[in-house]
Amino acid sequence: MPGDIVDPATRSRMMAGIKGKNTKPELVVRSGLHAAGFRFKLHDRALPGKPDMVLPRWRAVVFVHGCFWHAHDCSLFRWPGTRQEFWRQKIGRNQERDAEVEVALDHAGWRVLKIWECAIKGPGRIGADAVVSLAADWLRSDQRHGEIRGTDRADG
Repeated sequence: MPGDIVDPATRSRMMAGIKGKNTKPELVVRSGLHAAGFRFKLHDRALPGKPDMVLPRWRAVVFVHGCFWHAHDCSLFRWPGTRQEFWRQKIGRNQERDAEVEVALDHAGWRVLKIWECAIKGPGRIGADAVVSLAADWLRSDQRHGEIRGTDRADG
C-alpha cells in the first residue's frame, strides 16, 4: 500500500483537529432526541467513559462512536497505511477501554446504547430520523444494552 497522500506535518495537524466530543453525528442524535422530548446531561465526568449523553430518568447512557476511532466493522473503517503499529495500539486500546467502560456502567446499574457513525453517514447509513427513532424506542424499553449501526459491513 502506498504511503500517505499528505506530508506528516499536515496529517498530524489534520488528526489533531478531530474532535472527541460535540461531533456532527453526536449533535444530530442529541438534536433529534431533544426534539423527541428526551432530556439529558452531556459528558458527565462522574460516570465511567464520560458518556456523550446521560439520561438519568431512563437510567441510560448513550455513546456516539466514530467508526475509525473504535475500529468498527463497516465501510467507514480502514486501517491506516502508515504508522501501522502505532494505530493498532491506539485503536486497540480504545476498544479495550470501551469494553471496560461498558462493564463498569453495567455494574453501576446503567443501560448502555452505542450509536455508530455509519448509521448516520456513509454508504450504509440508515439516516438520522431512523437512528433517533430506534434510540427513542430503545430508551423506552427495558433492554440493558443496545447498538445502532449502518447496514453495511466491511467484509461485504
